[in-house]
Amino acid sequence: MSLLASSRAARHLLATSVLAQLPLGMLGIGLMVHAQRLTGSFAAAGLVTGVYTIAVGIGSPLLGRLVDRGGQIAVLLGSAGAAVALLGTIAILPAHPPAATLLLFATGIGLATPPVGAFLRALLPALLSDPARLSDAYAFETSVVELCWVCGPPLVLALGALWSTGGALAVSGLILLVATAAFVAHPAARASRPESSLQRRRGGALRTPGMRALTVLLFGVGLLLGADEIAVTATARAIDGTTAAAAPLLTVWGAGSFGGGLLFARFGHGGRNAGGLALLLLALTVGHLALIPAAGAMAVLGGVLFIAGGAIAPSEATVYAMVGDVAPPGTITEAFAWLAGAMAVGSAGGAAVAGVAVDTAGATAAFALGGAAGALATLIAITRWRGLARKQDAPQGLLLTYGDRRNEDVLRFGEGV
Repeated sequence: MSLLASSRAARHLLATSVLAQLPLGMLGIGLMVHAQRLTGSFAAAGLVTGVYTIAVGIGSPLLGRLVDRGGQIAVLLGSAGAAVALLGTIAILPAHPPAATLLLFATGIGLATPPVGAFLRALLPALLSDPARLSDAYAFETSVVELCWVCGPPLVLALGALWSTGGALAVSGLILLVATAAFVAHPAARASRPESSLQRRRGGALRTPGMRALTVLLFGVGLLLGADEIAVTATARAIDGTTAAAAPLLTVWGAGSFGGGLLFARFGHGGRNAGGLALLLLALTVGHLALIPAAGAMAVLGGVLFIAGGAIAPSEATVYAMVGDVAPPGTITEAFAWLAGAMAVGSAGGAAVAGVAVDTAGATAAFALGGAAGALATLIAITRWRGLARKQDAPQGLLLTYGDRRNEDVLRFGEGV
């Protein structure tokens, strides 16, 4: 944690990137509530949210590829501006618009969401004075980003209740634009450069088996999280009679992930290896399967959720720390964007399938679905360990340049840039 906290550059980039990612925690449910208000249909609202999530999963890697080619300022600011324009337009749509119109806007907003988080993760190897602590830095960053998913939904719902659902979307867009502009305004963000000597080949970041394995693995983690979110909500409704009772449980779950990531950053000193990742994913899977016997009482369920959540951020951080070893040269931002997109799409898919499972077989089936997805992710880490083995002494990242100086002269951010 101190690796980032001691660097002014890292503090600025981390704070602004987290603020830029806050709308990601707001827009899914914000678009759903707004679409439901406009159409009166929860089915249409759910479809709008699903289309938005899939569009984010598709658009982020494409934008990440452009960033890797040296266009970070134009790409990040341009995409943020486009997203804001689309959010402002959908915010003022009259009631009962055609469903196709809402789906078109949701697609555009998702495709235009700037991959600020992926870009920061690509910069982290250069921001650290001690590259051996990279996984600890990713754990801290992942933990802080977790706050976006804890704070985003209640914030957008509160804005919608106090003002309007359209106004809430407009505020989300404004946060996205201002934070993205503040992020790219820092010299470290503007000075990043790809390796000019690299020859770009077809296939992008998914060209290597290791990168494909990590992407499928995080898709499985996303399935687990999406399925369990629905299962927890259904369980809370069964116990307390209202879905509103799920809010504190989901908050506790996020707090567990936040705390687990901070502990991992402080004490874990985790290595970038498939064995450590497999153990973390096993803990993630077992912890969430333990929700099944804990589902009879709110207090017990909350306690187990807190413990189970403790493995989420460390698992993600370990995956992120391995990207520099398995991603093809020159595709680092795109690689991180693929991982974020895989988790988002997996979460949406897990929620959709779990919703059907709850309706047909109850919350236990949805919890079991999440456990199966976690087991799949663990199995991938075990069976693909050769492709995930460490291949470089130093992790791959973007180069930073200030004037004529390159990494060796300017990247001692821990010493106070």
